[in-house]
Amino acid sequence: MEGRVKIGTWLWRSGFALIGGTAGFAYYYYIGCQTGTCPITGNPWISTVYGGVLALLILPLLRRKQPR
Repeated sequence: MEGRVKIGTWLWRSGFALIGGTAGFAYYYYIGCQTGTCPITGNPWISTVYGGVLALLILPLLRRKQPR
């Protein structure tokens, strides 16, 4: 049973990071930097990784607190 909980947690985190990375790439593609000199939005790789990392940082804020 313990293994299932860990796999579910990792799937949840991976999915959330994938969504964040997709959002980061979408931000680069649709809004991005016109001149290419912006450090985050001027490169699609950096923008994608940045979105994924931000999603992982936001994830603990979205978790419900379980009653004891």
